Amino acid sequence: MVSRVRTVAFQGIEAVPVDVQVMVAPGKVGMSIVGLPDKAVAESRERVQAALHASGLSMPAKRVTINLAPADLPKEGSHYDLPIALGLMAAIGVIPADPLAAFVVLGELSLDGTIASVAGALPAAIAANGDGRGLICPHECGPEAAWAGSEIDILAPRSLIALANHFRGTQVLSRPEPGVRSGGPDLPDLADIKGQESARRALEVAAAGGHNLLMVGPPGSGKSMLAQRLPSILPPLSPRELLEVSMIASVAGELAGGRLTDRRPFRAPHHSASMAALVGGGLRARPGEISLAHHGVLFLDELPEFSPQTLDALRSRLNQPTM
Repeated sequence: MVSRVRTVAFQGIEAVPVDVQVMVAPGKVGMSIVGLPDKAVAESRERVQAALHASGLSMPAKRVTINLAPADLPKEGSHYDLPIALGLMAAIGVIPADPLAAFVVLGELSLDGTIASVAGALPAAIAANGDGRGLICPHECGPEAAWAGSEIDILAPRSLIALANHFRGTQVLSRPEPGVRSGGPDLPDLADIKGQESARRALEVAAAGGHNLLMVGPPGSGKSMLAQRLPSILPPLSPRELLEVSMIASVAGELAGGRLTDRRPFRAPHHSASMAALVGGGLRARPGEISLAHHGVLFLDELPEFSPQTLDALRSRLNQPTM
């Protein structure tokens, strides 16, 4: 028997559908995962087995083969744990397979059967909603995923047992509510600045028009102090901008508790930051400071101290305002 569970792979902030196919058949006892998995996905074999054991279930004494389709798409991250476990549970008859087909699933499993939070719940929820499916995600990611729309069905269990009980009808999971982050500490206010009329006027023009701004002056003249107060005169994010900024932060794993905020981002990387840290990329591609400052402010203090290669990477962005 082959059971199927839908999950996603992330390419930037785009969630690409991935079909987790689980087959339990006679043969040498063991579990194998195919479909270009990275190390984190390959290690999910151990996490799934331990989580099932902690939940009172045992692995079947058969050959278990898991295929992540499409097979030519690289699979990265630990969010494949939960779909693999649910596909295996459906294959052995612990949970019904038909209700599971209506959901996109992602989540990392702990050894005790609890479900740990993962990055990318908001883009996954938006993709699931566009596909006419619901979303199963970790409990901590529920407030984040709920922003995808009021019509999408979202399950945010704390453990495998809670999810199995929900599908068996013995414990109904409620839909999480969208989380809103409090404003946090007060921003440095431009009203604190006395004098500096020309510099204040330049900040106001840059904030109104979304312009790039280069401050040049002797040490101690107030350049950094003025730049740090630019966010205090920026307007709140519009609903569309809020969604774009939150999707980037979700993929980067920077949404604390799954709560969104309408405050514009302010990023101030150190001048020793690498090119990958500034523009994104790396072995596992992650958003860089430029992306994380989308619709906000990217503040490069001590600009000449940045490496020439890093500054050259900013050329393509100079003609596109961050705000």
